[in-house]
This record gives sequence, C-alpha cells and structure tokens, in this order.
Amino acid sequence: MPRVKTFDEALAALRAREDEILRMTRAWVEVNSYTENVAGVNAVGAMLREAFAIPGLTLEEKPGGRCGAHLFWRTAAAGAPILLVGHHDTVFPPGHFEGWREEGGRAVGPGALDMKGGLAIIRGVVAVLAEVGALARLPLVVASMADEEIGSTDSRPYLEAIGRGAACALVFESGRVNDAIVTRRRGVGAARVVATGKAAHAGNAHKDGANAIWAVARFIDAAQRLTDHGLGLTVNVGLVRGGTSKNTVPEHAECSLDMRFETVADAERLMAALRVVCSEAAASVPGVTMTLDGGPSRLPMERSEAAGRLYEEYAACALASGLAASEMGIVGGGSDANTLSSIGVPSIDALGPRGAGFHTTHEYVELASFLPKAEALLWF
Repeated sequence: MPRVKTFDEALAALRAREDEILRMTRAWVEVNSYTENVAGVNAVGAMLREAFAIPGLTLEEKPGGRCGAHLFWRTAAAGAPILLVGHHDTVFPPGHFEGWREEGGRAVGPGALDMKGGLAIIRGVVAVLAEVGALARLPLVVASMADEEIGSTDSRPYLEAIGRGAACALVFESGRVNDAIVTRRRGVGAARVVATGKAAHAGNAHKDGANAIWAVARFIDAAQRLTDHGLGLTVNVGLVRGGTSKNTVPEHAECSLDMRFETVADAERLMAALRVVCSEAAASVPGVTMTLDGGPSRLPMERSEAAGRLYEEYAACALASGLAASEMGIVGGGSDANTLSSIGVPSIDALGPRGAGFHTTHEYVELASFLPKAEALLWF
C-alpha cells in the first residue's frame, strides 16, 4: 500500500487540480441535462462515470424510471460512510439556456451553480484522496441523482437505502452569498382537489344544477387561510380549471396547490386541515362531491443536534479555507438533504461553489470560490 502523504501534500495536490476542476465543470455544463432530456442526462452521467473511474471507488448504477440513471460510488472501507451528494439533471429544456460563458470572474451557464460545479468539487477532492493514498481508508459514498430537479421521486428509495446507517451527508448544492451553509429547508408538498357536480342550463334549469366551481372556490378561500407566515407554513392555489360555458352550471372543477412547511408536525396538521376544508366545501354546495389527493413530496430538513454539530465542524474547515461559513436561515426549496435528514442522517447543504441565479437564465458561479470550497471538503 502506498504511503499516506501529509495534509500539506494533499493540499498541494488539490491546488494543482484547480484548472482540472473548472474544465470538468465547463464540459458537463455544455451538455444539456434537463431532467426530461433523458439522453442528455445520461450523456452527462457517462462523463461522470469516466471522471469518477478512480482507484478505490466502485460504481453502482441504478436505472431511472422516466428519467436518467442514478449513480453511486463507494469505497471499500468499513464503517458508517460519509455521503457526498449531488445531482446531474438541470432545469432548462434544450435550446432555452445553453453553454458556458466567462466574464468578470464568473461563469454563466445552466448547472454551473446548480449543481455541476459541486460535483466537480467532489470529484477533485476524491481524486486527490486517491492520489495521496488516503481514499481506501475512508468510508465514503458519492451519490449523483438524475431527477433531483423534479423532486427525486425516482431516486429517493435508492438514496434512503444508502443513507440508512450513514455518519452524515454533505450536499454540494448551490453555494450561497457569504458562503452560508444550509441547515434547514422547508418541506414541499402538492395536492389536487377535484369537484364533481351536475350540469344544467343556467337560464332554464339553474336550480337543478350543482356548481362544482362554486365548491372549489369555497375550498380555495378556506385553504389559502391556512397559511401562517409566522410558522413558515404556506398554501398557494396556483391552478384552477372548470366549466364549459358561462351559461352552463359547471359539473367539473379542479385546483392544484403548493404547500410549504418547516416541520413534519406542521405537514401532518396541514394535511388534516385540508381534508376538513375539502369535506366542508363539498357539503356547502348540495349535489357536489370532492376528492383531495396528494401530500408532502419532500419532508422538511430539520436542524437536529447532530446536524448542528456537523455544521460547526464543517464551518471550522470552511473558515480554515478562507470562506465565511455562516449558518443560513431556513430556505424554501427542497433538495436531497431533505430526504436524508428525514430519515435521521445529520445533513448540511449548499457546500458547492458560490454564486447566484439558480433556476434562471443568468445562473452563475464565482470561479475563485471553487478551490476554497474544495479545500474545505479536504479539511473535513
């Protein structure tokens, strides 16, 4: 077995790979991997397989359902593994926002921040660990999902299976302003309400009809009132459909809603309240029946004591690398950190390169942040 080199030697080896990390990020960004562009997602997956063909890592590939393949690499070392987590799908369809453009110390491109840059940092550090003879002794799992941008519904069972028994999870999503580390994320949910009434002519037989739109309107009003900004609890009805013409009592109507919540307990209470609201709305319009389907799709990432200790430990490494590493307040969007946190794995997030504008056509990363972000992981 080769001699395990000193940390200073490992740090020098990492710094020598800075250009390689940036080149890999650019190469991956230049291939469109919109979640529903399965060929593109798998093309980036093939590039990742090549990049992570590192001595000491074994690849396990899980086939996607309606998406691309999910990739998991493991070391052979015994013990509870550290999970290094990312995803290789992005949000823009082909032709909408493409390429890589550098200007003023930034790189603009789809996935540069969210989150191919984070994957390149993971790869750079793992390659260095192998180079200096340390990788074989570390229990690690590197995970890259192909459907994170649509909620990881396909990959979640695989990630949960790997996560059970893990020591912790480090998620390399988009790095934030002032290098803030995410320890809490709201949970996300969706629901759909469908009302069925009875059609009738609005002029000649209005009393014989049962207005499905009216019932849905009553549901919407009551559901929206469940929002409590003080608790970080929101209900947003964003889509409404129904009716056929203005002079026909509508027999069909439906609405779709988004829900956000900060705790599992709040999610449970919200769903119970929505079921009551749905029942009351249906009862308020004679002749209408209503159904409510859906619920939480990602449970919240709650800050456990173990996650707090993990944050403090990682923040010390980030500070040693010249980063700021404050703790960020709760954020709204979900990630795979939600999944892992919800099964009890201490998790922190937003460890990727610093930038802004994710999910927009001006998404960018700060090129100078790649190396210190990689150094923080190496320190850890």
